[in-house]
Amino acid sequence: MKEAVYIGRNPSAEPDLQQLLHEVALGDQEAFAAVYDAVAGSVLGVVRAVLRDQAQSEEVAQEVLVEVWRTAPRYRPERGSVVNWILTLAHRRAVDRVRSVEAAAARDHKAALLERTPEYDEVTEQVETRLEQEQVRRCLRTLTELQRQSVTLAYYRGLTYRQVAEALALPLGTVKTRLRDGLIRLRDCLGVTA
Repeated sequence: MKEAVYIGRNPSAEPDLQQLLHEVALGDQEAFAAVYDAVAGSVLGVVRAVLRDQAQSEEVAQEVLVEVWRTAPRYRPERGSVVNWILTLAHRRAVDRVRSVEAAAARDHKAALLERTPEYDEVTEQVETRLEQEQVRRCLRTLTELQRQSVTLAYYRGLTYRQVAEALALPLGTVKTRLRDGLIRLRDCLGVTA
């Protein structure tokens, strides 16, 4: 029976793909060659319509035909013709390739974005800096006038204690005491632990 199917048959007659696929399921390589010859062009056409790239289309078409060889025992004639089953495999495999390529491109794009993203959030850092500055200003307002002037001259203008004493026309010891007391009050106001 097997010989009647594909050996000595009329080349213009359509092969009995269902019988051939049954024989492929049993491991018949000649039957697979006949199935391959009958469907390879259609498989490539379906795949090419989805992928639109000749090299990838050929690769995926080969994968589909290898899958036909491996999964021939799973074919169920009650669910459709052999050609429809094979072309469904081809379409699914082509769509999977498109999704895979798109997913890879999305991963590459995301990786590129992550490489350009700073290690810290600039906006968050700016907001935190402004909040800290506002808190320092608020705490500076709780100091006495002499403490505020001493701290401002020493820490915001960069003057030495002696230069602060000269600028305020005060003894150096008084300036040091006012600075120490002012810094203690700032620390307490800001909630800094020693």
